[in-house]
Amino acid sequence: MFDIFIKTHFSGGHHLRDYPGNCEKPHGHNWKVKVCVRATALDELGMGIDFKVLKKQVAAIVDGLDHCDLNEHPAFISRNPSSEHIAMYLFDQLREPLNTDRYSLYSVEVRETDSSGVIYYGGQSGS
Repeated sequence: MFDIFIKTHFSGGHHLRDYPGNCEKPHGHNWKVKVCVRATALDELGMGIDFKVLKKQVAAIVDGLDHCDLNEHPAFISRNPSSEHIAMYLFDQLREPLNTDRYSLYSVEVRETDSSGVIYYGGQSGS
């Protein structure tokens, strides 16, 4: 079994509705994202998934978050754009395109800073 990952980033602003503190005020982050795919077998070239394929699929979703007010993004109109919800959103968007008989999406990590973040492994979606 192999865990294959890529790291990327995006910049975006947000605020947490009804939060009792400074995070209720608009602010931004340079979000760091790590997407991990678990492969159970290798292809004829000896790869679980080509990094190029993984990067392309992730960029197609992450680019839609870059330099936007996350509170205005359709995914976060009715739920706070917390790190947890961002990780869940990315996972849900990537689950289908990163699923074959050889590999599947394993986890999405989202960091607000180098020392603060979440890892989402899938499961039940929602608010």
